[in-house]
Amino acid sequence: MNAWRVLGVAWVLAWLVLWPAHAQSPRVQQLTLQRTPEALYLSARMELQPATEVEDALYKAVPLYFVWHADIYRYRWYWADKRVASATRTLRLAYQPLTRRWRMSVSTDTAAGLGGAGLQYALHQNFDSLNEALAGVGRIVRWKLTDANRLEPGVDHEVAFSFRLDLSLLPRPFQIGMGNQPEWTVEVRQTLPVPSASEPDKSLDPSSPNAHAAEGTGETPVREPAR
Repeated sequence: MNAWRVLGVAWVLAWLVLWPAHAQSPRVQQLTLQRTPEALYLSARMELQPATEVEDALYKAVPLYFVWHADIYRYRWYWADKRVASATRTLRLAYQPLTRRWRMSVSTDTAAGLGGAGLQYALHQNFDSLNEALAGVGRIVRWKLTDANRLEPGVDHEVAFSFRLDLSLLPRPFQIGMGNQPEWTVEVRQTLPVPSASEPDKSLDPSSPNAHAAEGTGETPVREPAR
């Protein structure tokens, strides 16, 4: 009996060692909406823990694309909720072997059918380590989702939010067979109710500590002309 137990423990340990490392879903640390008289904003912060296969691809200078997306819906009791606005932001993360630095580029294009090569970038940030770069990818501050006049007063609205690693934007050779590899699945989806009333925009108050915070990522970006 003891021999069978030892054999069983050995089999479990071997299974754990040989089982491929899976990516863990991003851990949401902050996800809030702010409704002001001018617009609806989203701020979020999440911890990314990609699988070993994903990190290996990054260190081999394969660019990865992370997409923030939000759909704003207006409640309708007599029919399906109506989508009144959408917002998309794509982040390209790439390792630069010559400088040993990480570069995050921000685009608001959709580039339908063109893949990552069809995106146009206007904001760039550099990081010294992968952990810092992943923190930048997983953080957004006061991202404008829509103008306030798109939200009907006295009617309930909600935001369908998603954050994901978009494999469709990778170079074609890397897309083959990835649909069956769960370690490449990095995704968060949540639904948030829009505040029923707006609040004063504190960022416009010069005395506010957040008055000069950079919109979008929380960092001071480097602006470059679109190419």
